[in-house]
Amino acid sequence: MTSASPAAPAGSSASAPESTAAPAVAASSAVSGPPTSPPAAPGSPVLADLSPGVRRLVQIAFWGNLLCQMGIIVTGGVVRLTGSGLGCSTWPNCEPGQFTPQYTPAMGIHPFIEFGNRTLTGVLTVFALAVLLVTLRWLRGKGRGFVALSVWPLVLTLVQAVLGGITVWMDLHPGVVGPHFLGSVALIAISVVLLVRLYDGDERRRRAVPRALVPLLWALAAVAAVVLLLGTVVTGSGPHSGDAENPVRLPLDPRMMSWLHADAVMLFCGLLIGVLVAVHLVVAPVAARRAARILLLVTVLQAILGYTQYFTDLPELLVGLHLAGAALFTATVTWVVATGWTWNRATDLDPAVRDAADPAALPAGAPDETDAR
Repeated sequence: MTSASPAAPAGSSASAPESTAAPAVAASSAVSGPPTSPPAAPGSPVLADLSPGVRRLVQIAFWGNLLCQMGIIVTGGVVRLTGSGLGCSTWPNCEPGQFTPQYTPAMGIHPFIEFGNRTLTGVLTVFALAVLLVTLRWLRGKGRGFVALSVWPLVLTLVQAVLGGITVWMDLHPGVVGPHFLGSVALIAISVVLLVRLYDGDERRRRAVPRALVPLLWALAAVAAVVLLLGTVVTGSGPHSGDAENPVRLPLDPRMMSWLHADAVMLFCGLLIGVLVAVHLVVAPVAARRAARILLLVTVLQAILGYTQYFTDLPELLVGLHLAGAALFTATVTWVVATGWTWNRATDLDPAVRDAADPAALPAGAPDETDAR
Protein backbone atom coordinates (compact mmCIF):
# COMPACT_ATOMS: atom_id res chain seq x y z
CA MET A 1 0.00 0.00 0.00
CA THR A 2 1.32 3.44 -0.89
CA SER A 3 1.35 6.05 1.82
CA ALA A 4 0.87 9.75 1.14
CA SER A 5 3.89 11.97 1.27
CA PRO A 6 4.13 14.24 4.30
CA ALA A 7 2.97 17.78 3.73
CA ALA A 8 5.58 20.46 3.28
CA PRO A 9 6.12 22.82 6.17
CA ALA A 10 4.34 26.13 5.94
CA GLY A 11 6.29 28.77 4.08
CA SER A 12 8.50 26.27 2.25
CA SER A 13 8.37 25.02 -1.34
CA ALA A 14 7.29 21.44 -1.93
CA SER A 15 9.76 21.17 -4.82
CA ALA A 16 12.81 22.19 -2.78
CA PRO A 17 14.10 18.62 -2.22
CA GLU A 18 14.00 18.01 -6.00
CA SER A 19 16.04 21.12 -6.73
CA THR A 20 18.79 20.04 -4.35
CA ALA A 21 18.81 16.43 -5.54
CA ALA A 22 19.12 17.18 -9.26
CA PRO A 23 22.65 18.63 -9.14
CA ALA A 24 23.81 15.64 -7.11
CA VAL A 25 22.48 13.25 -9.75
CA ALA A 26 24.07 15.26 -12.57
CA ALA A 27 27.39 15.41 -10.78
CA SER A 28 27.31 11.68 -10.14
CA SER A 29 26.65 10.86 -13.79
CA ALA A 30 29.38 13.26 -14.91
CA VAL A 31 31.92 11.49 -12.74
CA SER A 32 30.93 7.89 -13.40
CA GLY A 33 29.67 8.03 -16.97
CA PRO A 34 31.73 7.72 -20.17
CA PRO A 35 32.80 10.77 -22.17
CA THR A 36 29.76 12.24 -23.86
CA SER A 37 29.55 13.89 -27.26
CA PRO A 38 29.44 17.67 -26.94
CA PRO A 39 26.72 19.71 -28.61
CA ALA A 40 27.32 21.17 -32.03
CA ALA A 41 29.70 24.10 -32.16
CA PRO A 42 28.04 27.52 -32.44
CA GLY A 43 29.68 28.21 -35.78
CA SER A 44 30.67 31.45 -37.50
CA PRO A 45 28.87 34.66 -36.50
CA VAL A 46 30.38 36.37 -39.56
CA LEU A 47 28.76 33.79 -41.85
CA ALA A 48 25.49 33.79 -39.89
CA ASP A 49 25.18 37.59 -40.13
CA LEU A 50 25.15 37.51 -43.94
CA SER A 51 21.87 37.69 -45.80
CA PRO A 52 20.58 34.30 -47.04
CA GLY A 53 21.41 35.16 -50.65
CA VAL A 54 24.96 36.27 -49.89
CA ARG A 55 25.50 33.28 -47.59
CA ARG A 56 24.41 30.96 -50.39
CA LEU A 57 26.81 32.70 -52.80
CA VAL A 58 29.69 32.26 -50.35
CA GLN A 59 28.90 28.58 -49.87
CA ILE A 60 28.69 27.98 -53.62
CA ALA A 61 32.13 29.56 -54.08
CA PHE A 62 33.80 27.48 -51.34
CA TRP A 63 32.09 24.17 -52.14
CA GLY A 64 32.50 24.69 -55.88
CA ASN A 65 36.21 25.30 -55.39
CA LEU A 66 36.66 22.06 -53.44
CA LEU A 67 34.61 19.92 -55.81
CA CYS A 68 36.43 21.26 -58.88
CA GLN A 69 39.83 20.70 -57.24
CA MET A 70 38.82 17.09 -56.64
CA GLY A 71 37.22 16.77 -60.07
CA ILE A 72 40.34 17.79 -61.96
CA ILE A 73 42.17 14.79 -60.50
CA VAL A 74 39.47 12.60 -62.03
CA THR A 75 39.58 14.32 -65.43
CA GLY A 76 43.38 14.26 -65.38
CA GLY A 77 43.16 10.53 -64.74
CA VAL A 78 40.83 10.15 -67.73
CA VAL A 79 43.37 11.97 -69.89
CA ARG A 80 46.15 9.62 -68.80
CA LEU A 81 44.14 6.40 -68.91
CA THR A 82 42.84 7.07 -72.43
CA GLY A 83 46.31 7.96 -73.75
CA SER A 84 45.14 11.51 -74.47
CA GLY A 85 47.91 13.38 -72.67
CA LEU A 86 49.37 14.62 -75.95
CA GLY A 87 46.02 14.99 -77.70
CA CYS A 88 47.01 18.64 -77.85
CA SER A 89 50.64 18.93 -78.92
CA THR A 90 51.34 22.31 -77.37
CA TRP A 91 50.14 24.76 -74.69
CA PRO A 92 48.25 27.06 -74.21
CA ASN A 93 47.00 26.42 -77.75
CA CYS A 94 45.88 22.92 -78.60
CA GLU A 95 47.87 23.02 -81.82
CA PRO A 96 50.14 25.77 -83.22
CA GLY A 97 47.88 28.67 -84.19
CA GLN A 98 44.78 26.74 -83.07
CA PHE A 99 43.37 27.21 -79.58
CA THR A 100 40.53 24.68 -79.74
CA PRO A 101 40.82 21.05 -80.90
CA GLN A 102 39.65 19.76 -84.25
CA TYR A 103 38.74 16.21 -85.15
CA THR A 104 41.15 14.27 -87.33
CA PRO A 105 41.00 10.53 -88.08
CA ALA A 106 44.57 10.10 -86.83
CA MET A 107 43.94 11.63 -83.38
CA GLY A 108 40.29 10.73 -82.93
CA ILE A 109 38.75 12.13 -79.74
CA HIS A 110 42.06 12.43 -77.83
CA PRO A 111 42.38 16.20 -78.42
CA PHE A 112 38.86 16.76 -77.07
CA ILE A 113 39.58 14.76 -73.90
CA GLU A 114 42.77 16.74 -73.24
CA PHE A 115 41.08 20.05 -74.05
CA GLY A 116 38.20 19.18 -71.74
CA ASN A 117 40.65 18.80 -68.89
CA ARG A 118 42.16 22.17 -69.74
CA THR A 119 38.70 23.71 -69.78
CA LEU A 120 38.09 22.51 -66.22
CA THR A 121 41.23 24.41 -65.23
CA GLY A 122 39.45 27.55 -66.40
CA VAL A 123 36.42 26.68 -64.25
CA LEU A 124 38.77 26.05 -61.32
CA THR A 125 40.28 29.49 -61.77
CA VAL A 126 36.83 31.08 -61.66
CA PHE A 127 35.92 29.36 -58.39
CA ALA A 128 39.33 30.07 -56.83
CA LEU A 129 38.94 33.74 -57.75
CA ALA A 130 35.40 33.70 -56.34
CA VAL A 131 36.71 32.34 -53.02
CA LEU A 132 39.17 35.21 -52.78
CA LEU A 133 36.64 37.88 -53.80
CA VAL A 134 33.85 36.80 -51.43
CA THR A 135 36.40 36.56 -48.62
CA LEU A 136 37.65 40.08 -49.22
CA ARG A 137 34.09 41.40 -49.55
CA TRP A 138 32.23 39.62 -46.75
CA LEU A 139 34.54 37.41 -44.64
CA ARG A 140 37.31 39.71 -43.44
CA GLY A 141 35.88 39.36 -39.93
CA LYS A 142 37.13 35.77 -39.82
CA GLY A 143 40.67 37.05 -39.35
CA ARG A 144 43.88 37.70 -41.22
CA GLY A 145 44.82 34.00 -41.32
CA PHE A 146 41.59 33.12 -43.11
CA VAL A 147 42.04 35.93 -45.64
CA ALA A 148 45.64 34.87 -46.31
CA LEU A 149 44.61 31.24 -46.80
CA SER A 150 41.90 32.25 -49.29
CA VAL A 151 44.62 33.59 -51.64
CA TRP A 152 46.28 30.19 -52.12
CA PRO A 153 43.64 28.39 -54.22
CA LEU A 154 43.95 31.04 -56.92
CA VAL A 155 47.76 31.25 -56.75
CA LEU A 156 48.29 27.48 -56.85
CA THR A 157 45.64 26.94 -59.53
CA LEU A 158 47.53 29.34 -61.81
CA VAL A 159 50.79 27.56 -60.96
CA GLN A 160 49.11 24.25 -61.77
CA ALA A 161 47.96 25.56 -65.15
CA VAL A 162 51.54 26.47 -66.06
CA LEU A 163 52.84 23.16 -64.72
CA GLY A 164 50.26 21.38 -66.87
CA GLY A 165 51.66 23.16 -69.91
CA ILE A 166 55.17 22.11 -68.94
CA THR A 167 54.06 18.46 -68.77
CA VAL A 168 52.97 18.75 -72.41
CA TRP A 169 56.24 20.41 -73.43
CA MET A 170 58.14 17.64 -71.58
CA ASP A 171 56.15 14.90 -73.37
CA LEU A 172 54.44 13.81 -70.12
CA HIS A 173 57.61 12.96 -68.26
CA PRO A 174 56.57 11.38 -64.92
CA GLY A 175 59.06 13.64 -63.12
CA VAL A 176 56.75 16.53 -64.03
CA VAL A 177 53.39 14.72 -64.05
CA GLY A 178 53.92 13.53 -60.46
CA PRO A 179 54.40 17.02 -58.94
CA HIS A 180 51.43 18.19 -61.04
CA PHE A 181 49.25 15.57 -59.33
CA LEU A 182 50.63 16.39 -55.88
CA GLY A 183 49.86 20.06 -56.51
CA SER A 184 46.20 19.12 -56.88
CA VAL A 185 46.45 17.16 -53.63
CA ALA A 186 47.75 20.27 -51.85
CA LEU A 187 44.92 22.35 -53.32
CA ILE A 188 42.33 19.87 -52.04
CA ALA A 189 43.82 20.04 -48.54
CA ILE A 190 43.79 23.86 -48.55
CA SER A 191 40.20 23.91 -49.84
CA VAL A 192 39.03 21.58 -47.06
CA VAL A 193 40.70 23.72 -44.39
CA LEU A 194 38.97 26.78 -45.85
CA LEU A 195 35.60 25.02 -45.65
CA VAL A 196 36.18 23.94 -42.06
CA ARG A 197 37.18 27.50 -41.17
CA LEU A 198 34.18 28.92 -43.02
CA TYR A 199 31.68 27.10 -40.80
CA ASP A 200 33.74 27.25 -37.59
CA GLY A 201 34.13 30.28 -35.34
CA ASP A 202 35.84 33.57 -36.05
CA GLU A 203 38.24 33.83 -33.10
CA ARG A 204 41.78 32.67 -32.46
CA ARG A 205 42.68 29.04 -33.01
CA ARG A 206 42.58 26.72 -29.99
CA ARG A 207 42.82 22.98 -29.56
CA ALA A 208 39.55 21.05 -29.56
CA VAL A 209 41.13 17.74 -28.47
CA PRO A 210 43.48 16.80 -25.60
CA ARG A 211 47.12 17.72 -26.13
CA ALA A 212 48.19 14.07 -26.24
CA LEU A 213 46.08 13.50 -29.37
CA VAL A 214 47.75 16.26 -31.41
CA PRO A 215 50.96 14.33 -32.29
CA LEU A 216 48.81 11.40 -33.43
CA LEU A 217 46.86 13.67 -35.78
CA TRP A 218 50.06 15.12 -37.25
CA ALA A 219 51.54 11.63 -37.65
CA LEU A 220 48.37 10.58 -39.48
CA ALA A 221 48.74 13.53 -41.87
CA ALA A 222 52.45 12.84 -42.45
CA VAL A 223 51.93 9.15 -43.26
CA ALA A 224 48.98 10.03 -45.51
CA ALA A 225 51.33 12.32 -47.45
CA VAL A 226 53.82 9.44 -47.79
CA VAL A 227 51.01 7.16 -49.02
CA LEU A 228 50.05 9.68 -51.71
CA LEU A 229 53.67 10.30 -52.69
CA LEU A 230 54.40 6.59 -53.07
CA GLY A 231 51.16 6.12 -54.99
CA THR A 232 52.37 8.79 -57.41
CA VAL A 233 55.69 6.96 -57.81
CA VAL A 234 53.82 3.69 -58.47
CA THR A 235 51.83 5.43 -61.20
CA GLY A 236 54.99 6.97 -62.67
CA SER A 237 56.62 3.56 -62.98
CA GLY A 238 53.50 1.73 -64.19
CA PRO A 239 51.95 1.29 -67.63
CA HIS A 240 49.55 4.27 -67.75
CA SER A 241 51.71 7.15 -68.93
CA GLY A 242 49.11 9.23 -70.76
CA ASP A 243 50.81 8.75 -74.14
CA ALA A 244 49.82 5.57 -75.90
CA GLU A 245 52.61 5.76 -78.51
CA ASN A 246 55.80 6.82 -76.68
CA PRO A 247 55.37 6.21 -72.95
CA VAL A 248 58.03 7.63 -70.63
CA ARG A 249 58.33 5.86 -67.26
CA LEU A 250 60.39 6.18 -64.11
CA PRO A 251 63.26 3.62 -64.06
CA LEU A 252 61.85 1.85 -61.00
CA ASP A 253 60.39 -1.60 -60.38
CA PRO A 254 56.59 -1.10 -60.29
CA ARG A 255 56.10 -4.18 -58.12
CA MET A 256 58.60 -2.99 -55.50
CA MET A 257 57.03 0.47 -55.49
CA SER A 258 53.59 -1.09 -55.06
CA TRP A 259 54.82 -3.06 -52.04
CA LEU A 260 56.27 0.07 -50.46
CA HIS A 261 53.01 1.88 -51.12
CA ALA A 262 51.07 -0.97 -49.47
CA ASP A 263 53.40 -0.90 -46.46
CA ALA A 264 52.75 2.81 -46.00
CA VAL A 265 49.00 2.17 -46.24
CA MET A 266 49.25 -0.45 -43.48
CA LEU A 267 51.09 2.00 -41.25
CA PHE A 268 48.43 4.60 -42.01
CA CYS A 269 45.67 2.15 -41.09
CA GLY A 270 47.33 1.49 -37.73
CA LEU A 271 47.49 5.21 -36.98
CA LEU A 272 43.91 5.70 -38.13
CA ILE A 273 42.66 2.98 -35.78
CA GLY A 274 44.58 4.71 -33.00
CA VAL A 275 42.91 8.03 -33.81
CA LEU A 276 39.50 6.40 -34.07
CA VAL A 277 39.85 4.74 -30.67
CA ALA A 278 41.27 7.88 -29.08
CA VAL A 279 38.48 10.25 -30.19
CA HIS A 280 35.92 7.83 -28.76
CA LEU A 281 37.72 7.36 -25.44
CA VAL A 282 38.35 11.02 -24.70
CA VAL A 283 36.04 14.00 -24.77
CA ALA A 284 36.28 15.10 -28.39
CA PRO A 285 34.06 17.09 -30.77
CA VAL A 286 31.32 15.19 -32.59
CA ALA A 287 32.89 16.30 -35.88
CA ALA A 288 36.18 14.58 -35.00
CA ARG A 289 34.44 11.25 -34.37
CA ARG A 290 32.33 11.52 -37.50
CA ALA A 291 35.30 12.48 -39.68
CA ALA A 292 37.41 9.59 -38.34
CA ARG A 293 34.65 7.06 -39.10
CA ILE A 294 34.22 8.39 -42.64
CA LEU A 295 37.98 8.30 -43.20
CA LEU A 296 38.03 4.66 -42.09
CA LEU A 297 35.36 3.85 -44.70
CA VAL A 298 37.23 5.73 -47.46
CA THR A 299 40.49 3.99 -46.54
CA VAL A 300 38.94 0.54 -46.63
CA LEU A 301 37.37 1.21 -50.04
CA GLN A 302 40.69 2.58 -51.36
CA ALA A 303 42.54 -0.48 -50.10
CA ILE A 304 40.04 -2.80 -51.80
CA LEU A 305 40.40 -0.88 -55.07
CA GLY A 306 44.19 -0.80 -54.79
CA TYR A 307 44.64 -4.52 -54.22
CA THR A 308 42.00 -5.41 -56.83
CA GLN A 309 43.65 -3.29 -59.54
CA TYR A 310 47.06 -4.72 -58.64
CA PHE A 311 45.95 -8.34 -58.99
CA THR A 312 43.92 -7.67 -62.18
CA ASP A 313 46.77 -5.99 -64.14
CA LEU A 314 45.64 -2.38 -63.62
CA PRO A 315 42.43 -2.09 -65.68
CA GLU A 316 41.72 1.52 -66.62
CA LEU A 317 38.35 1.70 -64.85
CA LEU A 318 39.72 0.57 -61.49
CA VAL A 319 42.74 2.85 -61.80
CA GLY A 320 40.40 5.77 -62.49
CA LEU A 321 38.26 4.92 -59.45
CA HIS A 322 41.40 4.66 -57.34
CA LEU A 323 42.43 8.15 -58.49
CA ALA A 324 39.02 9.52 -57.53
CA GLY A 325 39.42 7.77 -54.20
CA ALA A 326 42.78 9.49 -53.72
CA ALA A 327 41.05 12.86 -54.00
CA LEU A 328 38.43 11.79 -51.45
CA PHE A 329 41.13 10.31 -49.22
CA THR A 330 43.01 13.62 -49.22
CA ALA A 331 39.87 15.55 -48.33
CA THR A 332 38.86 13.28 -45.45
CA VAL A 333 42.37 13.09 -43.95
CA THR A 334 42.49 16.89 -43.95
CA TRP A 335 39.03 17.02 -42.36
CA VAL A 336 40.08 14.66 -39.56
CA VAL A 337 43.22 16.66 -38.76
CA ALA A 338 41.38 20.00 -38.94
CA THR A 339 38.80 18.87 -36.36
CA GLY A 340 41.60 18.84 -33.79
CA TRP A 341 41.32 22.63 -33.63
CA THR A 342 38.52 25.14 -33.38
CA TRP A 343 38.15 28.88 -33.90
CA ASN A 344 35.19 29.28 -31.55
CA ARG A 345 35.45 31.34 -28.37
CA ALA A 346 36.34 29.33 -25.28
CA THR A 347 33.09 30.46 -23.67
CA ASP A 348 31.16 29.01 -26.63
CA LEU A 349 32.69 25.54 -26.30
CA ASP A 350 31.20 22.73 -24.31
CA PRO A 351 32.97 22.94 -20.91
CA ALA A 352 33.95 19.25 -21.03
CA VAL A 353 35.57 19.67 -24.45
CA ARG A 354 37.29 22.92 -23.46
CA ASP A 355 38.69 21.49 -20.22
CA ALA A 356 39.83 18.24 -21.87
CA ALA A 357 41.52 20.09 -24.73
CA ASP A 358 43.16 22.83 -22.66
CA PRO A 359 42.35 23.15 -18.94
CA ALA A 360 44.05 26.55 -18.87
CA ALA A 361 42.19 27.90 -21.89
CA LEU A 362 39.85 29.99 -19.76
CA PRO A 363 40.82 30.49 -16.10
CA ALA A 364 37.96 31.21 -13.75
CA GLY A 365 36.82 34.80 -14.07
CA ALA A 366 39.16 35.59 -16.97
CA PRO A 367 37.84 37.17 -20.18
CA ASP A 368 38.08 35.25 -23.43
CA GLU A 369 40.75 37.28 -25.22
CA THR A 370 41.46 36.90 -28.92
CA ASP A 371 44.58 37.46 -30.96
CA ALA A 372 45.66 37.04 -34.56
CA ARG A 373 43.55 34.48 -36.38
